[in-house]
Amino acid sequence: MAAWLTFALGTTLMAQALGSGVFQLDIHEFKNNNGLLTNGSPCKPNCRTYFRICLKNYQAVVSPGGCIFGSTITPVLGINSFSAKDSGALQIPFNFGWPGSFSLIIEAWHSPYGTLPLDADDPDLLISFFAIKRQLAVGADWSQDTQIGKQTELSYSYRVICNETYFGESCSKKCLPRDDQFGHYTCTREGQVSCLPGWKGTYCEEAICLEGCSESNGNCSKPGECVCRKGWQGTFCDECQKYPACKHGTCQVAWQCNCQEGWGGLLCDQDLNFCTHHHPCVNGATCMNTGQGSYTCTCLPGLTGVNCELEMQECDRNPCRNGGICTNLESGYKCACLQGFEGTHCEHNVLTCADSPCFHGGKCWEKDGGHSYMCECPRGYTGLNCEKRVDKCTSLPCANGGLCLIHGGIRVCSCRAGFTGQRCEININECAGNPCINGGTCQDRINDYTCDCPPGYGGRNCDKVLDECSVRPCLNGGLCTGGGGPGEPPASCICSPGFTGQRCEVFTAVTSPVANGDVQDGFQWAAVSLAVGLVALLVLLCMVGLALRHIHRQAQRDRSDTETMNNISNVQKDNLIPASQLKNTNQKISLEVDCDSEKLNFIHKNYHLDSYNSNSKELKDEKTQEDKSLIYDKSLEDKMPLSRMYSEKPECRISTICSSRDSMYQSVFVIAEERRECVIATEV
Repeated sequence: MAAWLTFALGTTLMAQALGSGVFQLDIHEFKNNNGLLTNGSPCKPNCRTYFRICLKNYQAVVSPGGCIFGSTITPVLGINSFSAKDSGALQIPFNFGWPGSFSLIIEAWHSPYGTLPLDADDPDLLISFFAIKRQLAVGADWSQDTQIGKQTELSYSYRVICNETYFGESCSKKCLPRDDQFGHYTCTREGQVSCLPGWKGTYCEEAICLEGCSESNGNCSKPGECVCRKGWQGTFCDECQKYPACKHGTCQVAWQCNCQEGWGGLLCDQDLNFCTHHHPCVNGATCMNTGQGSYTCTCLPGLTGVNCELEMQECDRNPCRNGGICTNLESGYKCACLQGFEGTHCEHNVLTCADSPCFHGGKCWEKDGGHSYMCECPRGYTGLNCEKRVDKCTSLPCANGGLCLIHGGIRVCSCRAGFTGQRCEININECAGNPCINGGTCQDRINDYTCDCPPGYGGRNCDKVLDECSVRPCLNGGLCTGGGGPGEPPASCICSPGFTGQRCEVFTAVTSPVANGDVQDGFQWAAVSLAVGLVALLVLLCMVGLALRHIHRQAQRDRSDTETMNNISNVQKDNLIPASQLKNTNQKISLEVDCDSEKLNFIHKNYHLDSYNSNSKELKDEKTQEDKSLIYDKSLEDKMPLSRMYSEKPECRISTICSSRDSMYQSVFVIAEERRECVIATEV
């Protein structure tokens, strides 16, 4: 029996592991007081009772068989009437969504041999049969029930619960709680993921960082952390880190080194304003920055020293001679002379060569008849008594930070950049080469220069055009556009009405009526046009008057000289058209005429009467119909050369009125007669 119980429980646990839920049945008490079977026969010797459980779908009339939800068999739980509270609940697992209703068949059987029979379907061993149908929701609460048969009574309870990883009303939602690298969550009763404290995300795989931690500059792998990315620092990773070794700078983003005021260089370690930061000059001296942490102090009178910290006294002038020691007094100074010298400034030598006054092997020479001496010092020593070691740089102080060097026994000053001269006293003028172009003004600096550029130019040497409109503005009120720098179109001019050209420098006549309501400009142009027309009319009238005058004189000349007019008879002269009928074609004609007093010689160049232009309205009104016909007939002959016309009509003649060859237009007068003779008068 124990082996069978172990097998049943193992089968139940295996089925449960594969299912999504389990139906549990707990038998409390079974009563069979008479120990009878269903057929009324008594059990021999007693009813050894075990149960068969069949779980199936809901049926209106429960029928045996077809345990589609599952079934189970208990071991022998007792004899006749007994209590089975300690036997444990029966488990019927299922691997589908719980439908919410069921049918249940509970059968009590007799085991004659004390163990489960091999043939469990023998109807003679059935003690009782109970058929149940119920509505049941998933939950942890037990439902109590009692079934009363003909001679038995069964008390039991039942419920449906989901397996550990399944949730919901039908145990159809699977949720496996976990707390590892793939997620940190538990499951709700509905099967939803519920993140553990400090985690977020779909599967609670993202840690919640420290509150206030910068999302862009920090991150975390555990709840409550704020691990900064490279280049950032602080509790919330919101403070940038400067570039390593940046001394006097700040940053806005990681690895910057933005120098503070007065500092320069890649690491902001060059003091550009040493005077302001350190105030080295004292006693009212003026400090001047010389770049890269250097400076010079301009001392007030009576002061000296690098920082003007020393007060000049009488002894500063070295008044004592011959090695005398000077001592400043309240009112002057005092010289303590070396042995062999005397005087206020130790200027008198009281020693002779007999006193061996020359030091360091110097050779003594007597002077003034033995009353004085002179020392010839060996190389490297100097002084009246050869008492001083030669320091060539002592008497050659180099200005502006220059360094005195001994090179080949000669003292030279090694000057700093930007200075020259024997003592580095000359500041090199970087503006000497005129580096600034386009009208820029050069400002000399120490070892450098700057250019003050005119409007429209920029760059170190004013070589970049910043605004073409400022450099080459538009004329006559034109509007300049573009030309502002790289990326913009070239400068161009939008000209005012009446002007054109690249810079609006060309004046054009206004031919259109007044636009945009500019009444004043329209009136001015109308006035100008009227004046030009009046002048042209006056010029035309003058030309007509001159032509009539010349024709009148020519007619008088023809009457007096018949030979000059080619033997034309007086009758022919009388038939000439009067001067009032002359037609001025004002045609531009190329005629070369040689006017020689009384004799006319013609050289034909070109003759066209293609068009007829009249410049005077008054003359047009005076034209007669006969004149128009004559002009029309003449225009039909415009393609015929003048020489041919003249040869075919020997009776025609040309009268020429000479005028200036520089005139732009030449007047041609056509004179018709009743007979086949014509006279053409031309003003050249």
